[in-house]
Amino acid sequence: MSVLIEAENLNFRYKAHGPWIIDNVSLSVGENESIGIVGESGSGKSTLIRILNGMLPASQGIVRIDGKSIQERKTEGRGSVQRFGQMVFQSPRGSFDPRMRLSRSISEPVRALEKRVPSENEVAEVIERVGLSRGLLDRYPHQLSGGQLQRVSLARALLVSPKVLYADEPTSALDVSVQAQVLDLLVKLGQDFDLTLVMVSHDLAVVAQMCDRILVMRHGKLVEEGPVDRILFAPNSEYTANLLEAARAVSLRQ
Repeated sequence: MSVLIEAENLNFRYKAHGPWIIDNVSLSVGENESIGIVGESGSGKSTLIRILNGMLPASQGIVRIDGKSIQERKTEGRGSVQRFGQMVFQSPRGSFDPRMRLSRSISEPVRALEKRVPSENEVAEVIERVGLSRGLLDRYPHQLSGGQLQRVSLARALLVSPKVLYADEPTSALDVSVQAQVLDLLVKLGQDFDLTLVMVSHDLAVVAQMCDRILVMRHGKLVEEGPVDRILFAPNSEYTANLLEAARAVSLRQ
């Protein structure tokens, strides 16, 4: 398996003398691999995914994507980093302009990164690939449910043909009844579009369903990583074991 994303000795803090939000993290992600980043609130997992996809610059360390550093990629212009990997956010409503029809919203990344206007057929085809009718393209975001909007977010990401899909808690803002549908769609799209998935989640059950490998974060540090089965059934870290126990307790109460 070739390495698609590689991070070396990443450190990040928001202020010059503030605490380290990311503390000496190194990792790699293989092509077509599905990675889940887990940890309690404040562990740094959402910050880490934003550094990996170029949304935040690392204070120290380096990120390489497909063999080139993010800095090198940015000098190539035309949104090289964004074309390589697209982001799907936790709250789909917050990522859409309420004044813009969905057809225009979906086409925005192509307009920005490829300097062209995608055809109506291109947009219609991708909306159907995520299980929605092309008739929805004339609607505005407030006219769709949260689950439908997250599907539109996926369509928008896929239209630029990325290699990597970054997903930050992609179902936590959705009703329980539609969470499983969106997760199943993510799996199918990963297979159909030959995608690598890097996903942040607080839900270990979701990660177990979706991912090949788990990275466990605590206080900005990478506590442990490994294949899903090994992490779930034979964790090396006491912190990971406590996360698993807490997840089982929540499951029993539901």
